[in-house]
Amino acid sequence: MAFQLESEVVWRALEKELFAVLGMVTAKDEARTVGIVYVTHEKKIYIASGKTTWKMRHVATNPNVSLTVTIPKRIPLMPFIKIPAATITFAGKARILEVADISDAVTKSLLRGLDLESEEVKNMAVMEIEPVGNFVTYGVGVPMMTMRHPEEARGRAPVA
Repeated sequence: MAFQLESEVVWRALEKELFAVLGMVTAKDEARTVGIVYVTHEKKIYIASGKTTWKMRHVATNPNVSLTVTIPKRIPLMPFIKIPAATITFAGKARILEVADISDAVTKSLLRGLDLESEEVKNMAVMEIEPVGNFVTYGVGVPMMTMRHPEEARGRAPVA
């Protein structure tokens, strides 16, 4: 049985990472995943990509997505010992926005200094994901040794 985590513990872990796997459904109802770079802001996830990329097109058609964030684990001074990554997985509702529609704080963090007047940025869209339901975790908020026991390392936290 999963132990109950505080949602703030999960949000702090999400804020420290930048890579995730986005799950979506195509217009033909086929499951697809893609690696993405993200930022968090006010309990939402933001992803920038070209307006015509398949991830933007699929999500525009079906806004139901999932996101899995992996959190690497290492033993200091013994990196040769392999340890599974901790994970945070959740479902969310996505919407596609223009770069001009997001806050300056998100723009600065997400676009990391790109010239807002460049063609590259003009051809971008931003996906905003609002998590729904619960975060499902493995190895988050537990000591590393506890990860050897999956039933003790699994957690759940409300999104809000």
